[in-house]
Amino acid sequence: MKRFFVFFTLFAAVALTGAAAGPASQKTAPQPSSQEAAAELSFTFTRQSGHASNQFAVWIEDAQGNYVKTIYAARYTANGGWKRRETSIPVWVRKSGLSGMDKTQIDALTGATPGSGTLTYSWDGTDSSGAVLPAGGYVICLEGTLRWESQVMYRAPVSIGQGPSAAQVGVEYTGTPPADERSMIEDVAVRALR
Repeated sequence: MKRFFVFFTLFAAVALTGAAAGPASQKTAPQPSSQEAAAELSFTFTRQSGHASNQFAVWIEDAQGNYVKTIYAARYTANGGWKRRETSIPVWVRKSGLSGMDKTQIDALTGATPGSGTLTYSWDGTDSSGAVLPAGGYVICLEGTLRWESQVMYRAPVSIGQGPSAAQVGVEYTGTPPADERSMIEDVAVRALR
């Protein structure tokens, strides 16, 4: 009976997360099973207290800056929060065409704001319609609303189809976030996986 309980507990954890359970601070976005991951972004997320914070989005652009696909977006902003608070991840809202999406499309790319810890999001090399994209240069973007008008934008160019490699991550802040609010998103790392 004890062996069955341990197996059932492990099976339930895998079924709920879509992957083997790791350390409590490690979170991984659900991945499509049909495609091997092409690139991965990870960072340390520290939830902030108070209002007008904790919103972020991860998306892919092509080398010319055209929107390709959203990997994750905070549910509050995607479900209409951007209308009430125009400073909530505004670059993603504009680039993704959020205002023209229906509820099914929005639900497919959003999730609740996670707890503090190391977060990892993978891209499977497809566009928003699920079509496999050719090898070449892409940019992984991570935008966060630190507090009201204070934003952070991380961009990392990756080359898919040229083998594993680490990407240079650029960062830009807008507004004047104090140091403690900048800690919302730190230690950003991006790498191509194939």
